[in-house]
Amino acid sequence: MQRLELNWIGKNIHPRLEPRILVEDTEQSYHANKRISGDDIFDNRLIYGDNLLALKALEQEFTGKIKCVFIDPPYNTGSAFSQYDDGLEHSIWLGLMRDRLEIIKKLMTDDGSLWITIDDNESHYLKVVCDEIFGRANFISNVVWQKKYTIANDAKWLSDNHDHILIYAKSKDRWRPNKMPRTDEMNARYKNPDKHPKGAWKATPLHAKSGSDSNRNFSFTFKNGLVWSPPPGTFPRFSEQTLRRLDEGDEIWFGKDGGSAPSRKTFLSELTEDGTPCPTVWLHTEAGHNHEAREEVKSFNVENPFDTPKPERLLHRVIHLATQPGDLVLDSFAGSGTTGAVAHKMGRRWIMVELGNHCYTHVAPRMRKVIDGEDPNGVTRTMNWQGGGGFRYYKLAPSLIVKDRWGNPVVNPEYNATQLAAALCKLEGFNYAPSETRWWQQGHSSERDFLFVTTQNFSADQLQALSDEVGGEQSLLVCCAAFHGVTAATASERWPNLTLKRIPKMVLARCEWGHDDYSLNVANLPVAQFEKVDSNDGDILVNSSTLKKAPQQDSLFGENE
Repeated sequence: MQRLELNWIGKNIHPRLEPRILVEDTEQSYHANKRISGDDIFDNRLIYGDNLLALKALEQEFTGKIKCVFIDPPYNTGSAFSQYDDGLEHSIWLGLMRDRLEIIKKLMTDDGSLWITIDDNESHYLKVVCDEIFGRANFISNVVWQKKYTIANDAKWLSDNHDHILIYAKSKDRWRPNKMPRTDEMNARYKNPDKHPKGAWKATPLHAKSGSDSNRNFSFTFKNGLVWSPPPGTFPRFSEQTLRRLDEGDEIWFGKDGGSAPSRKTFLSELTEDGTPCPTVWLHTEAGHNHEAREEVKSFNVENPFDTPKPERLLHRVIHLATQPGDLVLDSFAGSGTTGAVAHKMGRRWIMVELGNHCYTHVAPRMRKVIDGEDPNGVTRTMNWQGGGGFRYYKLAPSLIVKDRWGNPVVNPEYNATQLAAALCKLEGFNYAPSETRWWQQGHSSERDFLFVTTQNFSADQLQALSDEVGGEQSLLVCCAAFHGVTAATASERWPNLTLKRIPKMVLARCEWGHDDYSLNVANLPVAQFEKVDSNDGDILVNSSTLKKAPQQDSLFGENE
């Protein structure tokens, strides 16, 4: 081992994901019946399906385009929520989270950020995993959010009243959060007891914790004769010239009796209007709480308000800090749809992914109410939301390759010609964009490199005709069932502008076909393979994936975990 890292069983196993296409369900897609404003956003996406496969499906189109990612994954507490299978062992949970985070990082813009809500059960392990993926230098903060305002009197140890929000930047040097708007409470701290013409002010220290060693013996004499030096261990905040200017402008406060330690008058009128830095402790009075969130969900699903929703005020703060209007927000654990609802009201574009049935019962109905202007809850009044916009509803396409009745791999018969062409474009790294004038241009990777897909067979004469039409200035990848009278090797010599590949042979070794569920569900995981190994204590069983590897560090998990 060459670096400090967190190890777990199966860490070196990475799934070979199938990059599936997304198929729109137009009956579930929804938009307002009229434009409310010129800023209405219609091309949002709600995706029903396994979120790891969905992230992979988004990779080609959205790499480097997501400004803010907010995820609220199952916390691995064993609570057995009805919407999630939330009782995974540490290693399984960490592995599944790692796979998702690696794709999420690719999707983020260079000045993008990731926000993860998590509780004490996994937060510290998850932070180490995030350090490995994003780099420890790109860790921003661990926000503590007060999710409950009441004390659990039946708590066996301490009353659990908070969750963590881990914040990472794609590149900390490039990411800066927006400021929080000043509140009336903040402004009320500024007074004007001496009737200064600049208006209300607040006394602030003249010294700082850090500074130049050359100023250790600094002193300054004010016009009233008081000689001031910074307290021991501190440094002057201002130069001699600045202090003289402040003194001449009556911007130094010596207390009501004129004999107190001097301080600067910081005027409210001179503060920048972009707000103040956000603190790392978020009280329920500012960022909402769990009970508030459940009441918001009840407005569109009274019978099943969802067990673990997040309040709209919490997402409003995250999205405000991380984005500007028009930016793209992703939530791959959509839950009850709070992220999309708040992003929509704030004029951000959004993508949500959800596998559970509550994609139908919670998320879609909630977004329809938001779009129709019929959701009075959450941040609706704060944002003066009147409705508008829309979203497209997508499902993950089934696996491209299936087995026929004899066990042979074949193209899934559920795919039509359009879907097959789109799927092979994604697998080959081409953009699916059928030409209206050239039948053989179904996708392109550059201005001169194209792809054509057909389930038909090609003869040598047909290939010659196709080559002539493509011309010598362009190239074409031909994906077909078979070609006769020529081999792929001789074809490249005879028609240098054509590359021939057979379907489905060309893609069989690419990924795991037919694997539809990578969800956080222990029942869907493969069984580990074990081998007997001799030891001083007799035969023991060892996970075969760990054999013949460098010795691992001792487990960071407690006994019996």
